[in-house]
Amino acid sequence: MEAENLAVCEVVTQELFTHRFSMAVDCHSGFGTRDRVWFPYAHTARPFPHLADVWAWKRIFDQTHPQHRYVVEPQSHQYLAHGDLWDHLCLRSLGEPQQCFVPLTLEMGSWLWVKKNPRQLFTRHGMFNPLIAHRQQRVFRRHGAWLDFVMRAVESNANWRPVGTARQADTEAALTHWYRGARA
Repeated sequence: MEAENLAVCEVVTQELFTHRFSMAVDCHSGFGTRDRVWFPYAHTARPFPHLADVWAWKRIFDQTHPQHRYVVEPQSHQYLAHGDLWDHLCLRSLGEPQQCFVPLTLEMGSWLWVKKNPRQLFTRHGMFNPLIAHRQQRVFRRHGAWLDFVMRAVESNANWRPVGTARQADTEAALTHWYRGARA
């Protein structure tokens, strides 16, 4: 494993795995015109064990931010990848049944930036990053409310995470929505 990935694993283990519930956010610029929020898995199309938690989180996000433009989906809906660091950490966290670790990846639609300045496609960093300073600031502003929501949701997770029969109902709803009724 690369030194950078080892460092991320160490921080996640020390800072996030010590809590009953934690979320990590990994921000990327990606292709397309839609901003996507991905949750595990990347290595398989099988449902993520904490699907009920992701579904409940998405439901309150949809309720509190009804005009948002994020597509929330399993990463495997876009592509499968072997060696995904977040999958590795998720699988490690499953050893503690009382722990729920949910890594999210924010894939920011970089074609919105390219559309405004097509010449940036021909620069080394331009394909995935807005090169003009005011566009960078716009990107930061656009995702600020989402990042604030994630932090507040983690802080108040005891108020919205499903338990008992609600957990099973949320799992079923998520399976129907994201996996066309597949069973975990």
